[in-house]
Amino acid sequence: MIPLNLSGDLVELTRALVDVPSESGDEAALADAVESALRACAHLTVERIGNSVVARTDSARTAPGRFGSGRTVPGRTVSGPVGSGRTERVVVAGHLDTVPAAGNLPSRLDGDLLHGLGACDMKGGVAVALRLAATLTAPVCDVTYVFYECEELSGDRNGLNRIAAERPDLLEADLAILMEPSDAGVEAGCQGVLNADITVRGERAHTARSWRGVNAAHRAAAVLRRLDEHTAERIVIDGLEYREGLNAVAVRAGVAENVVPDTCVITVNLRFAPSRSAGQAEAYLRGLFPEYEVEVTEVVPGALPGLRQGPVAALVEVLGATPRPKLGWTDVARFAALGTPALNYGPGDPALAHTAGEYVPVGQLRECEARLAAWLTGRAAEPPTGRAGEPLDR
Repeated sequence: MIPLNLSGDLVELTRALVDVPSESGDEAALADAVESALRACAHLTVERIGNSVVARTDSARTAPGRFGSGRTVPGRTVSGPVGSGRTERVVVAGHLDTVPAAGNLPSRLDGDLLHGLGACDMKGGVAVALRLAATLTAPVCDVTYVFYECEELSGDRNGLNRIAAERPDLLEADLAILMEPSDAGVEAGCQGVLNADITVRGERAHTARSWRGVNAAHRAAAVLRRLDEHTAERIVIDGLEYREGLNAVAVRAGVAENVVPDTCVITVNLRFAPSRSAGQAEAYLRGLFPEYEVEVTEVVPGALPGLRQGPVAALVEVLGATPRPKLGWTDVARFAALGTPALNYGPGDPALAHTAGEYVPVGQLRECEARLAAWLTGRAAEPPTGRAGEPLDR
């Protein structure tokens, strides 16, 4: 097992995480290393569910915390021992898996940029969360750190889903912070996603006598033209503009080179604003193609930004960042479905996620750690520092 030094340098910890391969479905080695390192922290209770690791503080604090004045969580079973007086809890979460490698291992440090598979999405964020878990022994509110598997795969394999099914109590919180790359800024809410197959029918014939048939692939041009001419809606929620998108992502037709295809299937991907429900998104798509067969294969609602909710507003104010809309889907939606406000905040440019050249800026790693540590301990944020304690230039 590769040891992880959670009290050492943050950049070296990030490099160590990157250098442990953990493609989706193959996170066991990294989960072992993370579990072992966290179990060495006396102030944490650690549990393993599959290849996901959950570590929790339980300080039994009754003093005012981040979101109120010693209030209990209304309508919810409070985490911690009976009689602990626990008032507030925050989840800090990040996924351990990466997309497949693209010649980008091992890690490489080039000035202020740390390159490597998952450096941006999202082992930089995982490194920050691990450092917080190990070093913040007395936070002003209890914290649950969740390091989970299979985020990059279909939702049924997502580690958060398994935790929610087997131990939903571990995800109870007043606020969740997803350490997804956001350029060290706040990305609020997320878009929903819908995948569907649009089927165009024709009539099969031999290509030598093609006039006897109807070419479904040719007929599909009308669907593609409608997609090309479609104007995506821009929907403003809490002052943030969520720009929708509707695209063909696959076209399938034909059974042989000498047969006129009688079926053409166009797979489309709709990214919709979080103000739409799953049902509304489906109705919207069907309304665009009323004369065709439309089969929805997957639909997952997004999450509203919730910037007016107390916990989210309080954190945004402390971070001093201007919120941006999350254009994409993240697990903030899973927490929203559980009734927990959530936002994305982590190091790295989200545009670099899944690219061969992804990297994370060292300055953003240190900034995210410093700001979250300050918020979770109730002290003023200090300038991020390098190895020698010198402030980093930004």
